[in-house]
Amino acid sequence: MIGRKLSADMGVMMKFDPFLAQVAGGGPFDLFGMMIPMIGIFGVFYFFMIRPQQKRASDHQKMLADVQRGDTVVSNGGLIGKVVRVVDDTELLVEVGPNVQVRLLRQGLSDIRSKTEPQKAAKAKA
Repeated sequence: MIGRKLSADMGVMMKFDPFLAQVAGGGPFDLFGMMIPMIGIFGVFYFFMIRPQQKRASDHQKMLADVQRGDTVVSNGGLIGKVVRVVDDTELLVEVGPNVQVRLLRQGLSDIRSKTEPQKAAKAKA
């Protein structure tokens, strides 16, 4: 009985094998059809993750390049102080308290709280 049922099931499966082979067969558009969702996902990642990250990084680099004497800055460690002197392209001398000066790397700054007016503009107002 079991043998007869198995052979009947096999006969049904044999009838569907050509159809399954046609469905599973690869055509010339299968690769293209598979790539369209991948391109869409990459586009979504680019516009929602990669592009804003690059914009923030370029804004941060511009902010670091614009630091000058008299600016109130915040370091990555949380120190808040006033820039006393720009030592060179990579270092700043920052006063964090009365008579307490610390040398910081420009890359160690996270924010500029208040900007001072450029010297030429301040002289023109006076």
